[in-house]
Amino acid sequence: MGSDWAADYKNEAEIGEALAEAFKTGLVKREELFITTKLWNSDHGHVLEACKDSLKKLRLDYLDLYLVHFPVATKHTGVGTTSSAVDDKGVLEIDTTISLEATWHNMEDLVSKGLARSIGISNYDIFLTRDCLAYSKIKPAVNQFEIHPYFQRESLVKFCQKHGVAVTAHSPLGGSAANIEWFNSISCLDDAVLNDLAEKYNKTPAQIALRWAIQRDTVVIPKSSKVERLKENFEVSDFELTKEDRELIKGIDRKYRMDLPAKSWGIDLYA
Repeated sequence: MGSDWAADYKNEAEIGEALAEAFKTGLVKREELFITTKLWNSDHGHVLEACKDSLKKLRLDYLDLYLVHFPVATKHTGVGTTSSAVDDKGVLEIDTTISLEATWHNMEDLVSKGLARSIGISNYDIFLTRDCLAYSKIKPAVNQFEIHPYFQRESLVKFCQKHGVAVTAHSPLGGSAANIEWFNSISCLDDAVLNDLAEKYNKTPAQIALRWAIQRDTVVIPKSSKVERLKENFEVSDFELTKEDRELIKGIDRKYRMDLPAKSWGIDLYA
């Protein structure tokens, strides 16, 4: 069973309490879980301390996977505080003294210390991924980035897979309600193609989107707090989309990014 968390989600302490209770009661064993969390931007210069802080909050001895959350170092605001400091013009305070290469080598040290069994990257484009592959001693196991039917990232997916970097799709449903609320995004789940296919396969549009992603050999991490939606998200292994239907979905790609952190950072890191 896998899980995906991050220091920036500000719930590691609560999750740690739940994990401790689950281990204590025998509900699950540590080795049965694959636990991921992420290094926040403001801690690029404090990788070891940030990882230890996450482990302390999660009440764990090691992580299965530790990711660099974004390819940018920002002003340090204290280990684990995950603040995004902005200047008097509301623009993100980027720390130009810390390179991504330096951050990565500090990530590699976590593996040698036994604190992380594998390490990876998140929100890296082709060029940054290529650079990481060039300077790394331990190759990134994963690149996690936004992928859904309206933002298919075909070139980046193929590049990562060609070079042995597993692809994890965050926001595989387009962020759905949350991104509509936060960023006024358009939901791909309302698309006619997905709805027609949902009717054809007797599934929901979300299940069609997840099945499409799985058949691209990408890992999906849909988010939901509703039990019925969680159950629905698991029920995608009992059918397979035809090549023709996958081509239909390929045709609705809008190159439309729905996760827009620049709205609060005052700068478009993807420009």
